[in-house]
Amino acid sequence: MNRVVITGAGTINALGHSVVETLGAMKEGRCGIGDLEFRDVDRLAIKIGGQVKGFEADGRFNRQQMTLYDRFTQFTLVAAEEAITQAGLEFVGELAAKAGVVLGTAGGGVSTWDDNYRAVYEEGKNRVHPFVVPKLMNNAAASHLSMKYNLKGPSFTVSTACASSNHAMAQAFQIVRSGMSKAMVTGGSESMLCFGGVKAWEGLRVMSKDACRPFSANRNGMVQGEGAGVFVFEEYEHAKARGAEILCEVVGYAMTSDASDIVMPSKQGAARAISGALQNAGINADQIGYINAHGTGTAANDKTECAAVADVFGPHADKLMMSSTKAMHGHLIGATGAVELLACIMALRDGVIAPTIGYEEFDPECALDVVPNEAREANIDYALSNAFAFGGLNAVLALKKV
Repeated sequence: MNRVVITGAGTINALGHSVVETLGAMKEGRCGIGDLEFRDVDRLAIKIGGQVKGFEADGRFNRQQMTLYDRFTQFTLVAAEEAITQAGLEFVGELAAKAGVVLGTAGGGVSTWDDNYRAVYEEGKNRVHPFVVPKLMNNAAASHLSMKYNLKGPSFTVSTACASSNHAMAQAFQIVRSGMSKAMVTGGSESMLCFGGVKAWEGLRVMSKDACRPFSANRNGMVQGEGAGVFVFEEYEHAKARGAEILCEVVGYAMTSDASDIVMPSKQGAARAISGALQNAGINADQIGYINAHGTGTAANDKTECAAVADVFGPHADKLMMSSTKAMHGHLIGATGAVELLACIMALRDGVIAPTIGYEEFDPECALDVVPNEAREANIDYALSNAFAFGGLNAVLALKKV
């Protein structure tokens, strides 16, 4: 099996329009969650979110592109440009023939759905734009990314709710590790912050009206975010031969299904995913220094995740650092694992552990070191990134310092 490394990273989210801005915000423990700004927000009960502010799509894309690019596709292309530029790869010849794209999204073109339902039902229009379907489809971002960068290998979209990005990156990792491709572009993108998107989530009654407080006893729900995280996964020898800068190594993954409930998480399913990632990576539990938690800020998720970590790591659980960055950038649903992977890279490469901000009260059911409120310097060799989705679909990635 080939070794797989990350040679490029890009993002746009509520904390920043680049990796540098995002990691700077994570180090400072800055919150990107604020008042939502879009049409009919006054009709919502939930009026906060991790919205990308200051993004002018018209300045980045021409008129023809705008007819094809939903906001989630726009985010993908912005993040991918940063990642591929950093990687320094040019996809031509055999590399282009085998390199591909695997992206995660839960909703795809939600803004396009929202706009066109409004046009038909509220405004009474009888026709919609002929490109509505190719604009809203979940694979739109992956398709446009493949066309822009000449990626002719395996390209597809994974949709597993909140674990979509981790599932996508696990597939990209396996494609490179197996030798099918020397490089894959992977990650995820989401933009559900529109009237219809938020209104649907309100119905679940899992949303907070004021703040996301993962692991804190007074937590009262999740807060949605939007954005994208995109990475270049590359075969180690290929990257080494061309002198590429290596951000970290991806060493293992696991995917499990709770097979029990559509919305309530299972400790056993999460624990099997965590232990499976350790086994797939060939590392021991006591080698893990940091876990980027799923940590949504809901009562059920946080205590279930902590219980799973305690079961897998035993006495070492008390020595682990585990934080949730969702309190800063919000829950990006299908894109959340991709943006959170940046916190793992920062921990491994820079020796900085992103904090769990908004932590106010100790919860005995979350009695782990959740790095409350302030970033911490630490020297670690291995990290895990957890994603546990509605539907009981779990995906955990294992990463190593290089």
